[in-house]
Amino acid sequence: MTRRTAGKADTQQQPAEPSLGAVEDQATSFRQVREARRMELVEDYVELIADLIDDGGEARPVDIAARLGVAKPTVNKMLKKLQQESLITQKPYRAVFLTQAGRALAEESRRRHQIVEAFLLSIGVGPDTARADAEGMEHHVSEETLKIFERLARQAG
Repeated sequence: MTRRTAGKADTQQQPAEPSLGAVEDQATSFRQVREARRMELVEDYVELIADLIDDGGEARPVDIAARLGVAKPTVNKMLKKLQQESLITQKPYRAVFLTQAGRALAEESRRRHQIVEAFLLSIGVGPDTARADAEGMEHHVSEETLKIFERLARQAG
């Protein structure tokens, strides 16, 4: 685009169109982030359910709601989804239990959290901050990055 300003040509360059490969790469990245966000809530629920079962033998919806700081109807909606995905079993007015797939997902989520937290601690992040940051990061970090985090944390420890 060329404009004339006081008799002089002023050329403004238009941004270059991204290549098809760049567009596909970006779309793939955004899809991965959306999937990680979707799975984040699922993983948080199954991990919490596993913790409640391990600590007290059962996971009741009221306890899940209290720990997550959400209303019981919110928990019930998610529990229905987890049951549809065969991650939990539940009978009306009873505790929630993990299926084998739910337990495996909870353990994998816990493993990822522990690796990220150990890495953050190894680089000098304080324990409370490392625990809180790991809670969000564990869902978004790739296996490749996790392996590097784990290696670096072992080297530092």
